[in-house]
Amino acid sequence: MTFTLPELPYAYDALGPYMSKETLEFHHDKHHKAYVDTGNKLLEGTDLQGKSVEEIVKAAYNTNQPLFNNAGQHYNHIHFWQWMKPNGGGAIPGAIAKKIDEDLGGAEKFKADFIQAGVSQFGSGWAWLAVKDGKLAILKTPNGENPLVHGAKPILGVDVWEHSYYIDYRNRRPDYLKAFIENLVNWEHVEKMYGEATA
Repeated sequence: MTFTLPELPYAYDALGPYMSKETLEFHHDKHHKAYVDTGNKLLEGTDLQGKSVEEIVKAAYNTNQPLFNNAGQHYNHIHFWQWMKPNGGGAIPGAIAKKIDEDLGGAEKFKADFIQAGVSQFGSGWAWLAVKDGKLAILKTPNGENPLVHGAKPILGVDVWEHSYYIDYRNRRPDYLKAFIENLVNWEHVEKMYGEATA
C-alpha cells in the first residue's frame, strides 16, 4: 500500500479563528503532501511495500531513519486532521473522562499537563495522549516520532512543529495549544481510537 494524501474532513476555512485557511493550505497541501511523496519514493524497492502505515512506522524505526521520518509524519498527520473539527473541544466523552480522572487526575489537570508537554517539547515534535500498559499517559516526542514506537497507542496528538502554528500564532505556542485543546479537539475521533486501543 502506497501512502496517499487524505482529503481534509472539513473545509479549509472551517477551523477559524483557531487555525486559519492559510495554515491548513500550507500544512496539508505542502507539508503533509511532501511526507507522502518522499515516503513513497523511500518505500520503493523495500520489503515494507504493501504493509500498513503503522507496520512501516514500527519497522523503519532505528533501521531506516529517512523512511521512518516520512512514514511517522504521514501517520501522525492522517490522525491530526481527524483530531480536529469545527466547534471542537467541549466536554470529554464519558469513558475517556472517567479514565482521565483515574489515570491523570481529572480533566483540568490533563489539559494543563497536555499543554505543558507541547510547550516543553524542545524544537519540533508532538504532544500525545496515549494508552500504555492499560493506562492513559501524556507523552511528548521529537520530530516525527510517535507513541507507536514506545509501546503505546496514541489516541490524541498535537503537532508542535512551527509550520502548524506560526502563521496564526507566531511564537505563541502555549496559546496555540490552549486553542487546540479548548476549541479544536474532535473527541469523537479520540473516543474511536481509545476503543481500538483498548479492544
